[in-house]
Amino acid sequence: MDHIRHAAHGEVVRRLKRAEGHLHSVIAMVEGGRPCLDLAQQLHAVEKALANAKRELVQTHIDHCLDRAVEDGRAEAALEEVRAIVKHL
Repeated sequence: MDHIRHAAHGEVVRRLKRAEGHLHSVIAMVEGGRPCLDLAQQLHAVEKALANAKRELVQTHIDHCLDRAVEDGRAEAALEEVRAIVKHL
């Protein structure tokens, strides 16, 4: 499969930066001695932001890369890639 950066990858980057911001907040909160409930809530936000980034990446990949592979007559390669990517879901 070819690996081309799509315009939709900007959305993935935006979501990853959101996760990065949440993670920096958690680190500062731990260092500042914040209560565990606050930390757990922020860690949940990090996990959710990462899950959303992964979902966006996979959806973009399916919508763009795999469709193109099938159109180009590389359906078997596309299917193998789907099998590989779902292991990370």
